[in-house]
Amino acid sequence: MKTLALSEDRRQRLIDQLRLMFSQEFDIALSPFQAGEVVDRMTALLGPAVYNEAVQDVRQHFQRRLDDLDGEVFVDDPG
Repeated sequence: MKTLALSEDRRQRLIDQLRLMFSQEFDIALSPFQAGEVVDRMTALLGPAVYNEAVQDVRQHFQRRLDDLDGEVFVDDPG
């Protein structure tokens, strides 16, 4: 599996949100560098698990659709 990477725009939004959260919730002022390190570490730690969970959700969705395929397209054979 390839390494998960955030777009620079998404990474920056997460950094901004993390800095705001730490400031409001914990009265801690994170520098942009510190917040970026937290975002990068959390992406590395949580990214694969979240990705794998999403893949399983999609697999289950498609499996349900495939299981219902007979009911959607089955044609009775008159012979």
